[in-house]
Amino acid sequence: MIFGVFTVIGGVTALGRIFDAVTDPWIASLSDKCTSKDGRRIPFLKWASLPLAVSTVLVFCAPINIVSNFNAVWVLVFVMLYYLCITAYCTPYAALIPELGHDQKERLNISTAISLTFIVGTAVAYAAPVVWGLFEESLGRMAAMRLTFSLFATVACICMMVPVFAIKERDYVHSEPTKGTALSSLIKTFRNRDFRIFVGSDILYWIALTMFQTGLPFFVTSLLRLNESMSTVFFVAMTALSLVFYIPINMLARKVGKKKIVLVAFLLFAVSYLYTSFLGSYIPISPVVQGFILVVAAAVPMAIFGILPQAMVADVAESDAYQTGENREGMFYAARTFAFKLGQSIAMLLFTAVAASGGNGASAYRQIARIASLFCLLGGIALLCYNEKKVTEHLH
Repeated sequence: MIFGVFTVIGGVTALGRIFDAVTDPWIASLSDKCTSKDGRRIPFLKWASLPLAVSTVLVFCAPINIVSNFNAVWVLVFVMLYYLCITAYCTPYAALIPELGHDQKERLNISTAISLTFIVGTAVAYAAPVVWGLFEESLGRMAAMRLTFSLFATVACICMMVPVFAIKERDYVHSEPTKGTALSSLIKTFRNRDFRIFVGSDILYWIALTMFQTGLPFFVTSLLRLNESMSTVFFVAMTALSLVFYIPINMLARKVGKKKIVLVAFLLFAVSYLYTSFLGSYIPISPVVQGFILVVAAAVPMAIFGILPQAMVADVAESDAYQTGENREGMFYAARTFAFKLGQSIAMLLFTAVAASGGNGASAYRQIARIASLFCLLGGIALLCYNEKKVTEHLH
């Protein structure tokens, strides 16, 4: 405990997220200004891959086998390094979406592929307990976990290096490095009206989503009165079912535009979250069936938000570059990342406040679901002001 109030892990996690948010625009600015012969993005991917893999493993390798201040400092240092490295990789990586995608179709396809591989990577990561279970009897629990993380990090490092060697950025991207400070670049980015509207809508979405995902285990146990393990079953089923809709959503977005589909997703999520508030005693059917109804209802909007928002950022970044002559793709994605981290932070404050005020009872969790539904509606209302026609009129 720190000052008898905060835990070491809680403090490290909070500091890590603050540090992560602060470094986003800084890394984005460095990438946008990069003048390397290999391009503006690939050098960051190259030099961040190995440190990211190593720092990920070292977070779990505190050297002293008792509670100690040295271990606390060790974890703090490597958590900070982890967040720095993942920002140094992910922000330039995301900036490649509008740069490698030379028209809306290509950008949408890239966004779809990235979302699919994100789900695959997450699924592999969640298999870690199964893998370390294979080694646990012979190595012991801690050594088995560290070996598993080392194996996963090695595979991750190899995957992260694929774009470094496979993409010749200068052959595909013809953009000039920007000038100015990170702050001036961030201010210019937020001068774009449609981006401000998108970010505002996105913050509301992340507040709603984070409240729902945080509350899912409690919805399952307190409202449906099922075993906590069923929350994993429902979430995995929801994610797997959402994959079915990826290709249809990709094709539909080309015909009717991204904004209309995202508005539908906001409405579907709002209805799904409102339905969640009635789970349990209000619905006279089996709790398991109630849970799977939620899975089906939420799968479509989950797929839509998995693909289209980052494609919309790519469109805005490309449109802004056309109008201003400055290529600040990295800063656009950093600003969006900062926005959803802000939304997640607000959501956690709201969730804990509502849960605590309701005594962590069923009524509190029903209220949380209703609040999440309201934020989805507000996000959709905010997105109505987004001028997609103006954003895309100069794009191919």
